[in-house]
Amino acid sequence: MRFSNALFFQQELVDGRLILIDKPCGWTSFDVVKKIKLYLQKTYQIKKLKVGHAGTLDPLATGLLIVAVGKKTKKIQELQSLTKTYTGTLKLGQTTPSFDSETHVNAHYPIKHITEEMILEKAKDFIGQQMQLPPIYSAIKKDGKRLYQYARNGQTITINSRKINITEFHVHQINMPQIKFIISCSKGTYIRSLINDFGKKCNSGAYLISLRRTFIGDYSVDDALTIL
Repeated sequence: MRFSNALFFQQELVDGRLILIDKPCGWTSFDVVKKIKLYLQKTYQIKKLKVGHAGTLDPLATGLLIVAVGKKTKKIQELQSLTKTYTGTLKLGQTTPSFDSETHVNAHYPIKHITEEMILEKAKDFIGQQMQLPPIYSAIKKDGKRLYQYARNGQTITINSRKINITEFHVHQINMPQIKFIISCSKGTYIRSLINDFGKKCNSGAYLISLRRTFIGDYSVDDALTIL
């Protein structure tokens, strides 16, 4: 494993460093942190090194992941509170249990009544503060277990809603039944849940096909390193 065009110094890693990573599809955020930690410890011969990330990305999502190293791990909470921006694609007329393509389609809905005007208007309805119900297929813990563990065991549980804030929901391409979008949101927002709710707003169904995080605050994926 190596990073594209990456050169670090042992002391700056210990003192603290933020590393911007363009997370590839299929990796968990924990996978990235674990690989980076092992790589840095081995390459720079550092026995003890704190490494963490500032905001989880789903395995199927790509894009910006801020990895904090050394004393910069103290900034993780601050970084997590920054606004995050995503680009992605949703599909109308169908739903999945996970609200994305990780699971198979479980229901079909009509879409003939959905117009471009409706799509643009319904997207506006999501701007502002609101309560959101996280997806059952998520890593949130309840009674010591991850929610996805309950889901995979077919168990029904009560999930608590969370307060979120959507500052942008811009639809920039409509090619029915697929829609490309840009969303800016607060910490704790599940784009998958937002897309599922958007489908309901359109009197239909929807699930997330692809998702890419482009910004965390002023940090851009354009400045991120690629794991090779």
